[in-house]
Amino acid sequence: MNHTDPASAYEPYGHPPAPDGNARHQATARRTALTICTIADIAAGLLGLWIVLYLLDANQGNPFVGFVHGTADWLSGWARDIFTMDTEGLRVVLNYGLPAVVYLLIGHGIAARINRV
Repeated sequence: MNHTDPASAYEPYGHPPAPDGNARHQATARRTALTICTIADIAAGLLGLWIVLYLLDANQGNPFVGFVHGTADWLSGWARDIFTMDTEGLRVVLNYGLPAVVYLLIGHGIAARINRV
């Protein structure tokens, strides 16, 4: 007579199954993609905020406005004075708006590529 435990082939109750390597890789990829999207969104948001503050003629002496302006200058340093218009408002929109769009496109593109892998 063979005495075997009929339930031995089942996972014990209360213990999660062993993590799958592929599932762990996908979770890491999702977190990485989310981080990249968040960084791109924050960069574009700061550039957009500076455009709005400039167009609304915000007080340049305010520390918050100064922080946003300094950060936007740093983020858009590679695109500084691509457009030189006579209209100052349009110049600011284009010179800070272009980097914002580029950051969004590149950041979300990289994140989409990571999620597909």
